Amino acid sequence: MADAGMLRFHVPEPEVRPGGTPDFSNVTIPKAGSVPRPEIDVDPRTIRDMAFSIIRVLNRAGEAVGPWAGLLSDQELLEGLRHMMTLRTFDARMQMAQRQGKTSFYMQHLGEEAVSCAFRKALQPGDMNFPTYRQAGLLIADGYPMVTMMNQIYSNEADPLKGRQLPVMYSSKEHGFFSISGNLATQYIQAVGWAMASAISNDSRIAAAWIGDGSTAESDFHAALVFASTYKAPVVLNVVNNQWAISTFQGIARGGSGTFAARGLGFGIPSLRVDGNDYLAVHAVAKWAAERARANLGPTLVEYVTYRAGAHSTSDDPSAYRPKAESDAWPLGDPVIRLKNHLIHKGIWSEDRHTQAEAEILETVIAAQKEAEGHGTLHAGGKPSTRDMFEGVYAEMPPHLRRQRQQAGV
Repeated sequence: MADAGMLRFHVPEPEVRPGGTPDFSNVTIPKAGSVPRPEIDVDPRTIRDMAFSIIRVLNRAGEAVGPWAGLLSDQELLEGLRHMMTLRTFDARMQMAQRQGKTSFYMQHLGEEAVSCAFRKALQPGDMNFPTYRQAGLLIADGYPMVTMMNQIYSNEADPLKGRQLPVMYSSKEHGFFSISGNLATQYIQAVGWAMASAISNDSRIAAAWIGDGSTAESDFHAALVFASTYKAPVVLNVVNNQWAISTFQGIARGGSGTFAARGLGFGIPSLRVDGNDYLAVHAVAKWAAERARANLGPTLVEYVTYRAGAHSTSDDPSAYRPKAESDAWPLGDPVIRLKNHLIHKGIWSEDRHTQAEAEILETVIAAQKEAEGHGTLHAGGKPSTRDMFEGVYAEMPPHLRRQRQQAGV
């Protein structure tokens, strides 16, 4: 056998580095409306190609076209636009509050608003999301109070989590929003387990798991797919592919699979890719996957192709690892602008009404912020009681915690 020479270690490289010209030539974008909509009981083997395409509804002219269109009324579309605009304004105010020292940490959704806002409208009351830290749109679109969200961010005296969670790690059973864990990927297998429990108890509620592209490299992601496929768990397995983990491009986690949706194929799970910046497409695909789960047809894996326009968090500087103009070059555009243009095309919106709505939403968000700051911020005002750290941990407080509480004088 001929000597092949020395082995070489391979490390994937991004297409472009800071200072270079943004390049998305590797992102193949099908024509809007060109991807078929199969029946929910389709044999997964017959739609394997959908793991490599991208489902789109809105075309460049702002028209909704194809078999995935027509599921939302004009009123629902207007509400969807307002939800995304609210989330974007909320983000901007909280980002500013972090820079002012009013909270320690914040994470924006800039460019990804359609994913969580549209998905929430495809669920039913009682369904449970197991989110990451970038799905606050699930709460916004479900009417969760912004003041309560801000109280949690500020860790003030009105924080529903009593200062025991990092900012933006919300929790609301009533709104189907499972407590966020900073240990990413753990929520994926938790969602599958919750869905299995729902099926075991003959309930009607389904679960939705959320993960980013980077965390799909974690073992919990793969374990979740094993259990979901084996037991046909009523769960929607969401992968938000925003092109970047924190300071790391997606190729590190994706490996040689080509797409993240393709990871589901080896488990026999129907796997689709959708334009994550197309509100209508996101909702349609989410509805399709939710209907499959509710009809006892098992899990669906959905990859949302989007782009993180902002930093990973307030502790991240994206200019160190990607070109500054890269977000402007993203070929799937801005989700807010795209839905706005669609509504203008339909004749039910206008640039003037959009400007007016921006002002109204900003006024509402500022009013909520003032109310929340009245309860305190990171360095000023009311704080959760020290006693709270001892509560809600055990059903019956063990002796050593009772002693510690007494020593703390609370």
